[in-house]
Amino acid sequence: MANNGIENQVKTAVIRAGIVGGAGYTGGELLRLLLHHPQVEIAFVHSSSNGGKPVHFVHPDLIGETELHFSTTISTDIDVLFLCSSHGAARKFMENYTGNAVVIDLSQNFRLKKDSVLEGREFTYGLPELQREAIKGSRNIANPGCFATCIQLALLPLAQEKKLTSPVHISGITGATGAGQSLTETSHFSWRDSNVSAYKVFTHQHLAEIRQSLNQLQPTEIPAIHFVPYRGNFTRGILTTSYLQTELSLVEATALYQEFYASHPFVHLASENPNLKQVVNTNKCVLHLAKEGDQMIIISLIDNLLKGASGQAVQNMNLRFGLEETAGLKLKASAF
Repeated sequence: MANNGIENQVKTAVIRAGIVGGAGYTGGELLRLLLHHPQVEIAFVHSSSNGGKPVHFVHPDLIGETELHFSTTISTDIDVLFLCSSHGAARKFMENYTGNAVVIDLSQNFRLKKDSVLEGREFTYGLPELQREAIKGSRNIANPGCFATCIQLALLPLAQEKKLTSPVHISGITGATGAGQSLTETSHFSWRDSNVSAYKVFTHQHLAEIRQSLNQLQPTEIPAIHFVPYRGNFTRGILTTSYLQTELSLVEATALYQEFYASHPFVHLASENPNLKQVVNTNKCVLHLAKEGDQMIIISLIDNLLKGASGQAVQNMNLRFGLEETAGLKLKASAF
């Protein structure tokens, strides 16, 4: 089933997938998921720096799972192409790409509407809980950012009911894999271990896509969003805490969230205060609501590499090709 048209495909057919940038964290997660996906065949895994090497040389947990080698060429005989390239590199790649495959880009290049069109290709923002129907009919999908996913899922039900009427204050902490595989001063073990630090306070790049999605549901002016992100001394996962003033009672808010997410299989409302281990190595988002005085508190947790990246990309592929939304995403996938 290669070089498909825009229509959703027959559910029993095999989807041929290619991965560009397969040596990084998100590429590795995609491999782990797609190797065990019941309706996917991996046609190639591209890496310009690892061409010819067995995949398990870079992702050692995959020894015995696959005999794939990294490719230095890009085949067009595929149905879906996942771009796991660095920010900026994906746009350069797409400027020269002439294939007909559905493209799912995991970088930030095409997430904002002002950046979503390139060479006649228009990218759909790929947050399933907001854009499910649009994703089903799109040839090009821009996978959301990890913090953006976590925060949007915490706030979308309020935006749907036009209840974002006061400034939103958010703090969030993410694991070391959120910074990617390339070494920087703040990603070395000796720096991260037993350490926490704030970064990009009020200026994080994901704020633009968060506001864009909230405006889609609440076209009136969105109040200020004050976001303080933290680097955590753990490997993976994101926890955010959002709070804002609202007249909604906890009972009313709970009913609102339950209704909004009733048909979305990966978002769960927890009655008890959740912890990060509930979502790590899964494609889940767990939300918890609380009310103190006039302040509504929303705790949101995801795995930054799965629901925040590769798992969501597979979820988008499932939607686009008419598969069950949860296909290949039921099991814990990662080695770390």
